[in-house]
Amino acid sequence: MKYYLIAGERSGDLHGANLLKGIKENDPDAVFRGWGGDMMQAEGMELVTHYKDTAFMGFLEVALNLHKISGFLKKCKSDILEYQPDVIILIDYPGFNLRIASFAKKKGLKVFYYISPKVWAWNQKRALKIKENVDRMFVIFPFEIDFYKKYDYNVDYVGNPLMDAIAAFKPDPEFKKKNNLLTDKPVIALLPGSRKQEIIGMLDLMLAVQPHFSAHQFVIAGVKNLPASLYNKYVTAGKAVIVYESTYDLLSIADAALVTSGTATLETALLNVPEVVCYKTSGFSYAIAKRLIRVRFISLVNLIMDKEVVRELIQDELNEKNIREELASILPGGPKRSVQLSDYAKLQELVGREGASERAGGLMVSYLKESRGDKSVNRL
Repeated sequence: MKYYLIAGERSGDLHGANLLKGIKENDPDAVFRGWGGDMMQAEGMELVTHYKDTAFMGFLEVALNLHKISGFLKKCKSDILEYQPDVIILIDYPGFNLRIASFAKKKGLKVFYYISPKVWAWNQKRALKIKENVDRMFVIFPFEIDFYKKYDYNVDYVGNPLMDAIAAFKPDPEFKKKNNLLTDKPVIALLPGSRKQEIIGMLDLMLAVQPHFSAHQFVIAGVKNLPASLYNKYVTAGKAVIVYESTYDLLSIADAALVTSGTATLETALLNVPEVVCYKTSGFSYAIAKRLIRVRFISLVNLIMDKEVVRELIQDELNEKNIREELASILPGGPKRSVQLSDYAKLQELVGREGASERAGGLMVSYLKESRGDKSVNRL
């Protein structure tokens, strides 16, 4: 069967790549085309557009790039119609993907959604549009089942695909040596994000505290889809070392981490690294978000646990004094470290075991075969 996938950011590329593996296990003749990144391409997807060209963050940046986004939507719709897939699989990325879902439904194309948009966080009525336009929704958090039930929409809970990536990870024992890190100096990991505006907004703030932690070396988790010039000034100034495309290896040797809000907050917790969550956007975007957000927290760790496990420093709270105090509190010997690690153990129980990608891929293939009248379907 022919599959068209759309992922618009780095985490979606990771989960999309693992999903491709799950689909191929159940449909050996599967053919893939779509929007994503290097990881999905490496799994055999014909890449139409890379996510690095389409990732816009914040209300202001989206508003300033409406013409460009409109062009991407037009290109995507045209490509879908030409390809005529058996199914379109949308992966998170709601601003773009919900528009594609509406378009596809009108054209009579089947639509699956993997990793629900966070409609439970803001503008919850979007759940009605999802119900109208999406044939099957595959969710990764248990609480999403009950959320969608409020809208009389049954979804498939498959577990969290991060557990697949983490279960497959094997730390490199030579990581420090290969990256010229000091073997006798403990590490503080900096995960500033994967978008240009995140790097610009976060690293100055994160590294402002570096002089207060001279016993540690600060190491940046860099991504190669962004220009090296974004990171260079920190490296040449001697404030930090940078490692590329090695976030899990970096976290495996870190005492603690400063993490920009997003999927990385959950990855850091599941790898058992104490963290401080950092988030800052334009005043315009933040003002709009405050009026729309309907949940108490922004980090996935706290949302899943429904309490403050990790400290969230947001907007004006994200300053040198607060970062320094919170980071000190979670380093070895700090008063919050053992409590956070204890909460992480409970978090891992809630997130569950690995196998989400395989379960999701199997269910998708089963539903497609069922819709085509294949009586040999074995539902997982």
